[in-house]
Amino acid sequence: MGCCASSLIEEGTHEEEKEQQQTTQKKLSHQFTPPPSSGLDPPTNEASFFSEFSYSYLKAATNNFSSDNIVSESGEKAPNIVYKGRLQNRQWIAVKKFTKMAWPDPKQFSEEACGVGKLRHNRLANLIGYCCDGDERLLVAEYMPNDTLAKHLFHFPTVQVAASLGDFSDSIGENQTIEWAMRLRVAFYIAEALDYCHSEDHSLYHDLNAYRVLFDEHGDPRLSCFGLMKNSRDGKSYSTNLAYMPPEYIKNERVTPESVIYSFGTVLLDLLSGKHIPPSHALDMIRGKNINLLMDSHLEGNFSTEEATVVFGLASQSLQYEPRERPSTKDIVAMLAPLQSKPDIPSHVMLRISKNDSKNDGAPSTPQRPLSPMGEACSRTDLTAIHQILVTMHYRDDEGTNELSFQEWTQQMRDMLEARKRGDFAFRDKDFKTAIDCYSQFIDGGTMVSPTVFARRSLCYLFSDQPDAALLDAMQAQCVYPDWPIAFYMQSVALAKLNMHKDAADMLNEAAGFEVKRQRGGKGS
Repeated sequence: MGCCASSLIEEGTHEEEKEQQQTTQKKLSHQFTPPPSSGLDPPTNEASFFSEFSYSYLKAATNNFSSDNIVSESGEKAPNIVYKGRLQNRQWIAVKKFTKMAWPDPKQFSEEACGVGKLRHNRLANLIGYCCDGDERLLVAEYMPNDTLAKHLFHFPTVQVAASLGDFSDSIGENQTIEWAMRLRVAFYIAEALDYCHSEDHSLYHDLNAYRVLFDEHGDPRLSCFGLMKNSRDGKSYSTNLAYMPPEYIKNERVTPESVIYSFGTVLLDLLSGKHIPPSHALDMIRGKNINLLMDSHLEGNFSTEEATVVFGLASQSLQYEPRERPSTKDIVAMLAPLQSKPDIPSHVMLRISKNDSKNDGAPSTPQRPLSPMGEACSRTDLTAIHQILVTMHYRDDEGTNELSFQEWTQQMRDMLEARKRGDFAFRDKDFKTAIDCYSQFIDGGTMVSPTVFARRSLCYLFSDQPDAALLDAMQAQCVYPDWPIAFYMQSVALAKLNMHKDAADMLNEAAGFEVKRQRGGKGS
């Protein structure tokens, strides 16, 4: 297959393949700059083969990279922004614009883009071009109009927020979540995409998560091609926090085919639970046979326990600590294939979306995210406002995290509670160094676990200009209380302080989603 062929080449002679390679390479030797528009569509599809676009053409296609055309989940705060654009033949495209000098070597960028551009599969949002113009580095892919798996799974209620009060509208019903058969289809299609990439010697996929799974105009899930290329200067293959990274990547920061399987396991957990649960927490529950507690409550009574058990088993295998113990992509496809039901039901029907709406001229925009006062404060990284909210909340969200018998109220327990009390006074008075010391004494005691203490110490670290320690404490709070919005909010602030703005925006969105679910359940936040 030629470097820039637009689709899988039909069987033919070696000479025919060679001739096609040479023809396509000639097309690549010049930048793709269409002639001035004559008012007619071009005679051939501009994206029918892999092309090198000029920067000026992509600038025009995206309306001068207008902020109105941003479709990446993190908006303008992301280091590498994705825009929707339109070719002269009216085809929608997704354009990923890298930061200046993200790829300092133009040859390396061109070679990697051309390699990914060879791939063509209906389970991928395929790469159809790139731009390497001066310092500019851009990728051009097929546009997927029906949002991400993360949006459908975590943020399915379209909630309008009263800006001044942070109240949530209750206009959309719980039935907007993804049904069980569709979740199995998503898992299967993405497994097929990974297996295809593996067969084409592209087995490394960077930062596989629910935001990388996109839905096309038919509602079918596809894997973003952008994850097949790594930003050479950002030094990271994973934007998610440490709790979701493969153990071997934390050790040596190298992505392997087995690392991709681990990340696929985290996506399976997302599909099963409807939440973004740390793998270690989920595995403990699976080993304890608490599978029903992990299942998305919105699916209650509407899924097969036998099928769920199989998928949980596959997730557990994929998340094994030792890379060699994880299944291959072929094994995963083979396990998921028999679980596919409703083959005659189109994906857009199961997603409850309109096919016609997905092709409208405006194309869908990023939905509004609901933000409470805590969310607003965190979005501004307003530490003073966050401090006031945490002081007001006191320990109301710790209820149920510690159930102690009378015999357990030892002198050590009283000492720990006294340390926490001293920490609370120091925290209230903004003596953050003393608060850190007192809260550390409480945490190190190990008898009681308090997500609020971790959140408070996290803020103390932020005030003390220690964002790394703050992030770890916020992650610990999440481990204690997996769907607690405050834990995600504190992670978002710490990530913002670490200049990881895409991650911060993702965490802010997740926190807002959990707040919506709590509000609907009648709990305060």
